[in-house]
Amino acid sequence: MSDFSMLDYGLGILQALLLIVLSPLIVGMMRKIKAKSQKRIGSGIFQPYYDIVKLLRKEEIVSDQSSWIFRATPWVNFVTTASAAFFIPVFLVYSPFGVVGDILLVVGLFALGRFFTMLAGLDTASSFGGLGSSREMMVSVLVEPALFMTIFVIASFYGGTNISTIVSSANDTSILIVPGILFALIAFFIIMMAETGKIPFDNPSTHLELTMIHEATMLEYSGKSLALMEWSHAIKQMILFTLFVDIFLPWNFAEQISLIGISFGIMLFIVKVSTLASFIAFIETRVAKWRLFRVSDLIAMAISSSMIGVIFFFL
Repeated sequence: MSDFSMLDYGLGILQALLLIVLSPLIVGMMRKIKAKSQKRIGSGIFQPYYDIVKLLRKEEIVSDQSSWIFRATPWVNFVTTASAAFFIPVFLVYSPFGVVGDILLVVGLFALGRFFTMLAGLDTASSFGGLGSSREMMVSVLVEPALFMTIFVIASFYGGTNISTIVSSANDTSILIVPGILFALIAFFIIMMAETGKIPFDNPSTHLELTMIHEATMLEYSGKSLALMEWSHAIKQMILFTLFVDIFLPWNFAEQISLIGISFGIMLFIVKVSTLASFIAFIETRVAKWRLFRVSDLIAMAISSSMIGVIFFFL
């Protein structure tokens, strides 16, 4: 996979654009499923697109207490998440841009966006922003060790941290049925719920002081900046969902470039991600948000699962 043609790079760009463009649709679909589960009508699945377009047309209101960090954060978030999308295989078994970055780079890009988001929450001198930033720091300090432990387990079984290598190895072998990978699946699922701010970690649809984490860091944003922040969060969620299905449900990726293979790969990708999103939305309607200091219990479960996966690798 070291020598790529222009067609390969074109398909790599198409894979990234699919993640960026379809990310609001997954958000809308999850909101619709939660509404139906709660006996509500809810908005349409395309409502996030309408919201982004509406916000892009609105005027921004910026606090006079803020600095350049507050104004730059939405762009940093969007650029980092959009850049991470280029390293993720979607319908092909590889991404041509994977030669310059692996899963550790994707994690680093997410960390950079989160770092600026926390700074922006503090930058406006808002009590809610400081509250959200401190909680975000606490969650990130707990989640990142668990994430790196899970990556270590996955890299150990699949022979590297390059995402294309992981997907290719998973697509060609039956290693998914081994206990170590199953424990890595449990850990990654918990981490994915925490990173995307899902219940029981966070409630993205609330503005209550006692429950806000991610939303509290975004309260001061409006207009184009809020649109970029919302879209960036949707892209991050889409990337994590895609990584989950790439690593743990990788079957039937297109290994050769063909119209039939690519078409089938895109349809299968949409089915897998939609199924995962529906499952997560269903979980959110069946559990309550945990108290902040109980979140560490779930993260400890993820770390324990990863450590058990390491033990099974060396057995």
